[in-house]
Amino acid sequence: MPDIILTTLNAKFIHASFGLRYLFANLGELQARTALLEFDINQRLLDVAEVLLAQNPKIIGCGVYVWNATETAKVLTVIKRVRPDILIVLGGPEVSYETDQQDVVRLADYVITGEADLKFAEVCRQLLDAPAAALRPGPDGGNRAGGSSAPLPRIIPAPPPDFAELTLPYEFYTAQDIAHRVLYVEAWRGCPFSCEFCLSSLDIPVRAVDLPRFLGAMQQLLDRGARQFKFVDRTFSLNLKVSRAILEFFLTRHRPGHFYHFEMIPDRLPEGLRGTIAKFPPGAMQFEVGIQTFNPEVAQLISRRQNYAKLEDNLSWLRNHSGVHIHADLIAGLPGEDLASFGAGFDKLIALRPQEIQVGILKRLRGTPIARHDARWQMIYHPQPPYEILQTRLIDFATMQRLRRFAKYWDLVGNSGNFVETAPLLWSGQASPFTAFLNWSDWLFARTRRTDSIALAHLMELLLEHLTTVTGLDAPLVAQSLWRDYQRGGRQNKPGFLAALIPDPPKRGPTARRVGPKRQSRHLETT
Repeated sequence: MPDIILTTLNAKFIHASFGLRYLFANLGELQARTALLEFDINQRLLDVAEVLLAQNPKIIGCGVYVWNATETAKVLTVIKRVRPDILIVLGGPEVSYETDQQDVVRLADYVITGEADLKFAEVCRQLLDAPAAALRPGPDGGNRAGGSSAPLPRIIPAPPPDFAELTLPYEFYTAQDIAHRVLYVEAWRGCPFSCEFCLSSLDIPVRAVDLPRFLGAMQQLLDRGARQFKFVDRTFSLNLKVSRAILEFFLTRHRPGHFYHFEMIPDRLPEGLRGTIAKFPPGAMQFEVGIQTFNPEVAQLISRRQNYAKLEDNLSWLRNHSGVHIHADLIAGLPGEDLASFGAGFDKLIALRPQEIQVGILKRLRGTPIARHDARWQMIYHPQPPYEILQTRLIDFATMQRLRRFAKYWDLVGNSGNFVETAPLLWSGQASPFTAFLNWSDWLFARTRRTDSIALAHLMELLLEHLTTVTGLDAPLVAQSLWRDYQRGGRQNKPGFLAALIPDPPKRGPTARRVGPKRQSRHLETT
């Protein structure tokens, strides 16, 4: 049985915890006494607790994030009820700030704040070396290791490590991970910008991995059959020399089925990168582009520096001269932004034709300076994770709920790739795509009273009804569009509600071979 368990609850099975693998890689001699166990938030939490307790560990190290804080607290409650002697060590961005206010922290013996890559091993050594009698409750409710002369504080800050000190974690992706999960990688940590809604806005220095060392690790993953690489760097396009070297590395080794995800600074796409980007085949690369707002006053208010002319030029170039899949982000509920301003920004982004628009609802992540606007802009957030905005001075609760539904339905219709031809019919001929889609969103919620678990065929039928009875489009035209979209996903079983509107056409040939993830491939086939 292991003395140490490293664990977390991922958002989905397909995600492999990057943080746990960094901790495991840097445990040194403690690796042999450690097991890494991952779960996801959709599993039965009592079952998760059962698996952890069955290992009979002395220490459980748990990664806590905004998406799993509530579920983690439920698991740890069971563990502490059944085995109060097991030492719980928490880490992760969610518990690195405002630790005195969190239920999950109250269940822990120790909390490591900041980047715990090296500090976790240090803490474990101290705990395992201490005699059991020395691990007694301290005055703050935590334990002490090493006796009263050498107390281990309950809240333990970890300074940002230099990459030269770290063992890289990539060898600890298993064959199953490589075959079935997204592999996270990083060439940089930190961010030079100060956007107030983001944890990266805090005083965290930008540090780079030694490039030859990093590329050597990527080569090892490629040799093991890795196909999908998701870079978590906040600033991938910040350093031209490094960015180009990484892109050229993957370009020379590219094979069908390889897929690369990068976060890009929207107004920084140097000419020196464009030529390399253009050489990648369509569908091989995705750029996540954080725009967040098109309102310059709002951007200034949240300390976001953005050159909108360059941003628009970069997105236009990517759409017209590359095969990059663009995933662009907008945030609803920012201080100083009303519904009309957000809608105008959405319309601008639609005109730039990214394949996906992620409509996010503002979250007040713990520790971020966005909280300084609470009084002036009457920012009211949900008190439980993920701390989404409920209302502001400019957007009341009912309108924010409409935007929340808009975001859900946009993901189903605009982003999924299931309606790449039909979705634009919702705003065809309309002055504002945002207003047209918001009207559809309101209509859809009135009909279904739900924002999830809507079967694809039922959603198609509702689109047909709305586009013909509300928008007034020709029924056979809409039906043909829906049928082509349906077939694009490789489906041939024509739904009954379409059969009466369109004759049986010749059977469509095989769909294009998928060149990347399923969702992105559906967008690719019409571009």
